[in-house]
Amino acid sequence: MPSFRIDKDSLGEVKVPSDAYYGAFTARAKDQYKVTGQKAHANLVRAYVMIKRSAALANKELKALEAEKANAIVRACDEILDGKLLDEFVVEAINSGAGTAFNMNINEVIANRALELLGKKKGMYDVVSPNDDVNKSQSTNDTFPTAMNVAILLNMNEMMSSLEKLISSLDRKAKEFADVIKIGRTHLMDAIPVTLGAEFGQYSYGLKQARARLVESMQALQQVGLGGTAVGTGANTPQGYRDLAIKHLAKVSGLDLTPSENMFYSLQSKFDVANCSSALRNLAIELNKMANDLRLMASGPAAGLSEILIPAVHAGSSIMPGKVNPSLAECLNMICFNVMGNDVAVAMAAQAGQFELNVMLPGMLKCVLESTDMLKNFLPIFAANLIDGIKANRDQLASYMEKSPVLVTLLNPYIGYLKAAEIYKESLKSGKSIRELVLGKGLMTKAELDKALSRENILGKG
Repeated sequence: MPSFRIDKDSLGEVKVPSDAYYGAFTARAKDQYKVTGQKAHANLVRAYVMIKRSAALANKELKALEAEKANAIVRACDEILDGKLLDEFVVEAINSGAGTAFNMNINEVIANRALELLGKKKGMYDVVSPNDDVNKSQSTNDTFPTAMNVAILLNMNEMMSSLEKLISSLDRKAKEFADVIKIGRTHLMDAIPVTLGAEFGQYSYGLKQARARLVESMQALQQVGLGGTAVGTGANTPQGYRDLAIKHLAKVSGLDLTPSENMFYSLQSKFDVANCSSALRNLAIELNKMANDLRLMASGPAAGLSEILIPAVHAGSSIMPGKVNPSLAECLNMICFNVMGNDVAVAMAAQAGQFELNVMLPGMLKCVLESTDMLKNFLPIFAANLIDGIKANRDQLASYMEKSPVLVTLLNPYIGYLKAAEIYKESLKSGKSIRELVLGKGLMTKAELDKALSRENILGKG
């Protein structure tokens, strides 16, 4: 039979499993917030525990918390940061407004482990209190926004590493395909030729532009509102606490964190989080466009464009033998759709705050962390298993070049737009090549035509 202890909170007594490190507040909350079945993100747990550790150190140095208690709290935090007790954080990712339930889950676990380290039993909150000691000089209202920023920054750093791998793969393909001339397309119709390398180079450049915007958004998130407590005034904090706590937090997190220039802004406005989310959305837009192009270029092999050959990562069909699908590009499309949808949810939550606090933080944070997780996890796979294995179908590309009447565009300076249009229409109707028609009609000499349709002229000065 399971055993229980009786914990007390401001609402009264609660039965809590005897071996649980969480307490009364968490026991109540875990029965209320059954939403996604997903626990809070690991980086949110890490961020929050880092905050509690930093607060304990600051409070100890300022003589606001007894050294013995503070040291026990720090030791408990260090154990959690080493990977212990992670199953004790049971409050779901989407929980109470402003994240109070999750803050208390953190407070209770740390308090009960600190009690054990002091040789006491769980629940002896008169010795180490979740509220009065672990949460000293803090409020959910300043700790959750700070934890949001830290968790997002930790996740973004990991995601940026994955993005770099994809950019590097695209750069390599741009060089490999630099000499592969192909028909360009505008409006999905034949246009002046480009190189396959130029197309891959553009994909890389677009992602580098998106990366630059992401970096800018991360810089804004480095300003945190820790020390603002309930509404941004810093009530119930000792003199010097804010700067000292953030200094400790920067050290333990490895992030370049600084105090917010406006503590009220940090609690009320989620502009910086929304800006980061929109930068992720814009990255997704670039990725989505690239995935669409690759799927079109790979279409076929007999009735599509078949301009590139993609590696098979698994059988493409359960009924059609030998079929190879652009499955990884399709997966990237779906990830991008989800990132875009998450950004809508973040935008709605960011505008939904009232007065001194935005209470929609847990839902907002879940969306941003989910977006960065998907990109972090999948972009290296996409780079290694699709991009790196792409080959140019040179024979097919050369055939399209030879047959396409759009080459007549390059003859405008020699025969004029109207005559070129006539040749274009005749080529489509007769099936004869542009070269064959122009030479047959004596519109240009062979030397003039060779120059006009030379590689140098085709690729222009760009």
